[in-house]
Amino acid sequence: MQTFLHVGCGPVKQSQIPGFRDKNWKEIRFDIDKNVKPDILGTLTDMSQVKSGSVDAIYSSHNIEHVYPHEVPIVLNEFFRVLKEDGIVVVVCPDLQSVSEAVVNDKLCNPLYISPEGPISPLDIIYGHREAIEKGNEYMAHKCGFTYSVLDNFFADAGFEIRYGGRRMQQWDLFIVAFKQKKSEEDAKKIAFSIANSKLVKT
Repeated sequence: MQTFLHVGCGPVKQSQIPGFRDKNWKEIRFDIDKNVKPDILGTLTDMSQVKSGSVDAIYSSHNIEHVYPHEVPIVLNEFFRVLKEDGIVVVVCPDLQSVSEAVVNDKLCNPLYISPEGPISPLDIIYGHREAIEKGNEYMAHKCGFTYSVLDNFFADAGFEIRYGGRRMQQWDLFIVAFKQKKSEEDAKKIAFSIANSKLVKT
């Protein structure tokens, strides 16, 4: 059985994660918030409780924007460290390029979509979910942001040999699958599309 580290798991269940719902995957839940009862309590910048080369994959959805820009390389170096040699990372985060287009069109506070937590506006995407922060969950504050090319460059600098992903326009987010070892673009593309479960727009 393969294991994947669900970084910033929150209350999300394995059955809700595309690409990792299969029973052949064992989830290890990792989060900064003890209230969501993770298997491992830790931060993106300090994953020292996770052994080097111990997991087959990492899944991290809407977490990397919660660290400062200068901390992003630290996070990706930690991802690289804990992965097995043939491991992969799946990261989802807000697409500031799409969000900026909405802001230019004077829709800063207009809902773009409805999440389980309620309506999400460009203001929420840029700075963090206002309602959650107002209720005291400061973990929800956003400290940086990405376009796809910037995200891809961060992963390249961290040593990930192959990356494939793009913008998911209808979800207002970016999606990238990064491979620790070299892999053909065809194989990388096939894996990325099977997990993304939607159209990826390369930019």
